[in-house]
Amino acid sequence: MDATLSQNDALRAAKRFVILIGIVSLFGDMTYEGARSVVGPYLGTLGASGAIVGAVAGFAELAGYGLRLVSGYVGDRTGSYWPVTILGYVINLFAVPLLALMGSWEAAVVLIVAERAGRALRTPTRDAMLSEAATQTGAGWAFGLHEALDSTGAIIGPLIVSAVLYAGGSYRAGFGILVIPAVLCIGVLLTARAQFPRPTQLAAVETLHQPNRLPARFWIFALASALVGAGYADFSLLAFHFSKTSVVSTPLVPALYALAMAASCIAALALGRAFDRSGMKVLIPAVAIAAFAAPLAFLGGPLLVFVGVALWGVGMAAQESVMRAIVGTMAAPRRRATAFGIFHTIFGVAWFGGSTLLGFLYDQSPLLVSIVSVALQLLSLPVFWRLLRARPGAPMGSGAP
Repeated sequence: MDATLSQNDALRAAKRFVILIGIVSLFGDMTYEGARSVVGPYLGTLGASGAIVGAVAGFAELAGYGLRLVSGYVGDRTGSYWPVTILGYVINLFAVPLLALMGSWEAAVVLIVAERAGRALRTPTRDAMLSEAATQTGAGWAFGLHEALDSTGAIIGPLIVSAVLYAGGSYRAGFGILVIPAVLCIGVLLTARAQFPRPTQLAAVETLHQPNRLPARFWIFALASALVGAGYADFSLLAFHFSKTSVVSTPLVPALYALAMAASCIAALALGRAFDRSGMKVLIPAVAIAAFAAPLAFLGGPLLVFVGVALWGVGMAAQESVMRAIVGTMAAPRRRATAFGIFHTIFGVAWFGGSTLLGFLYDQSPLLVSIVSVALQLLSLPVFWRLLRARPGAPMGSGAP
């Protein structure tokens, strides 16, 4: 940050950067979450089978998480945070409206994988830049606000597509209209790039001679977080259960996803603030409470299903705000993109493996999948508690590694 700027000016600049990136994510989520809400049935209209839809979704997610290792490393090695981020958003977003032009499921699959790959490219470098601003604003506030705006986009996008379909439009028309938020997203992103060409200067303190290696507690935290990811039932499995059992009517299933995103939006802001005040300890009750989303959703009646879905949203907020904030505080500035890439890859692989396991267990018994889901997530709590107790003097919520 320019030395002539006062501390108040520096804080205002950092907040403006966080808000701009949050708006980028809002429009971005409107685009690709809107598409994801209907891409399964769209592939079906092109002749894809259920097995193909499942395999494509799994492969796209797994490949996307693997690419985060590469983009994070490249970002840190070259300092090209903006070029990598912009390239990732362009690929991520414009693959969506192009789906409207595809005439076969094979061609559509290429774009679906490209969309996930673009998201993978830009996530570690974007989060590294957010972490720089977070040293001014507080990591919890920065990542909490970002997740809240992200979740808002995830609500609006599917509702836009739903409105197109309700009005008699086709899936192609739904994908086509999403070019509008895609263009707005890129516009705001380029505005942020023009106003903040060197986000590293947003940092409150430039710490010298920091170790190049990620600390041991980062790896322990990543592995404990992987237990949460492995035990977290994907919403697609929840939606499958709701439709199969008719515990709620079919039109209400998308509304339940909107409810989850609304809960995530509110919880992200609250958890972010709490993290800046209390540090990592806020993650423990959040994970413990969200762990019971699965039994409520899989075993409860309509009222408990709504509660379970809301808790599922709280868990997503904890993962996307508090966990990301913690990762940002654990790595040296020149290693943050790498740290985010590694963390997201570990978490994503665990999520993929856990989702596969929980899907298999669901075919045996919803009770069994509920027990395993809760157990895996609760196993992470002693590790988080140990990390908290091991460094009682380290105010992790302050933004200092």
